[in-house]
Amino acid sequence: MNNKGFADNQTSIETPNDTGMTEKPLNSKLNAKFKERVDINVLKSKLKESENKEFKKNLYILSSLILILGFLGIYLSL
Repeated sequence: MNNKGFADNQTSIETPNDTGMTEKPLNSKLNAKFKERVDINVLKSKLKESENKEFKKNLYILSSLILILGFLGIYLSL
């Protein structure tokens, strides 16, 4: 069988020579950040507080739109 279109088949693959300079995956500086634990209840309370603020804002906008549509409907029916 002839390989048409392949002028040069090179089967040797060179590996990099810098294997001695690999970094440690568990660096002590990065590992210190992960030692600080976060309480899940604090995170839940912050999330609930932000959702309550967003819900109140959405409720205010929705009620304002309904009120404006009601006034507009009454005005146009007169």
